[in-house]
Amino acid sequence: MVNDGFRLNPARDMNLSTTCSSSRSYSGRPALGLRPAAGGPEKRRPAAAGCDLFSGKWVYDEASYPLYGEQGCPYMSDQLACTKHGRPDRDYQSWRWQPHQCDLKRWNATEMLEKLRGKRLMFVGDSLNRGQWISMVCLLQSVIPDGKKSMSPNAPLTIFRAEEYNASVEFYWAPLLVESNSDDPVNHRLEHRIINPRSLMKHAAQWEKADILVFNSYLWWRSGSKIKLMWNLEEGACEDAEGLEGMAVALNTWAKWVDSRVDSLRKRVFFVTMSPTHFSSWEWKAGSEGNCFGEKAPIDVQGYWGSGSDIDTMDIVRTVMNKLARQVTVLNITQLSEYRKDGHPSIYRKFWETFSPEQLASPSSYADCIHWCLPGVPDTWNELLFSLL
Repeated sequence: MVNDGFRLNPARDMNLSTTCSSSRSYSGRPALGLRPAAGGPEKRRPAAAGCDLFSGKWVYDEASYPLYGEQGCPYMSDQLACTKHGRPDRDYQSWRWQPHQCDLKRWNATEMLEKLRGKRLMFVGDSLNRGQWISMVCLLQSVIPDGKKSMSPNAPLTIFRAEEYNASVEFYWAPLLVESNSDDPVNHRLEHRIINPRSLMKHAAQWEKADILVFNSYLWWRSGSKIKLMWNLEEGACEDAEGLEGMAVALNTWAKWVDSRVDSLRKRVFFVTMSPTHFSSWEWKAGSEGNCFGEKAPIDVQGYWGSGSDIDTMDIVRTVMNKLARQVTVLNITQLSEYRKDGHPSIYRKFWETFSPEQLASPSSYADCIHWCLPGVPDTWNELLFSLL
């Protein structure tokens, strides 16, 4: 049974194979409509009275930052532990975000835990959202005594518990939001990405139990390959869509769930905007041919916007979020993260693939300019979240 544009019967949630029985070009069926938010987007919950927290500059502040030590967080990911994997500089850890017209609320782990007392905070999305989740865990765990905190094994839903607060900080792997053949948190590197554009109830069964939800979804839509839309599971027929076409359909399905299921008086929902990449150094340094490899300081040009932040992607997000203005708070991290070309792991992380001698001789050829070192930029995303709660 289909209602309100998304599948409601969990028994019929998808069990996708990695192939479609047949494929045709995307028919461009209309996106699902939403009830316009009363008052329009201008009524969205403000970041702070008279202040845009997302407009500002980075200030070097080694007296206050980092907010935790990489080695002092037992839950750190090898994908984000840049010092552990040989990064020689440390300045990337000591930049503070300074809004132009006000000050960002100073991080306080105990106060954040009090905000979470008796609640479940769940991050939902891809590896970038997982990085923000790990950041939050590292920011909180140091004030929780040993024996009063725990982490469940890695799974689609991974849970960090703070027992004395009856609180949890969780991560749920759903990189495309709707159900897909990429929903395994480990084995998701597939030749074709297939989604059921109207089905997310297997995921939503987990989301609905959380008190505070932090979503993201954009990176996996930008892979360059077609997204296969399987509208009818029984027939197995797929439509080949461009990434942004698939993203628009999936976000509308997700938005239908928010519109019909979220009571904003009882549940807080955040959507994190696009996290920029830094693969083209000529954009911030004319004549260069590199990427984020070797970068040690932020970009100091106000309003800098590179190709790592896609306007079309942002427009899709803006259109959907404007219709959900009363239910969703946008965490707009894109511009402030654009300045931080120095914050990526580059070559200083654990890689699971093997590189050729030619690649190893040219480090920039395999530099990770997508994810972020910790401590680092995602800590600021969580400081913003802390301010908005």
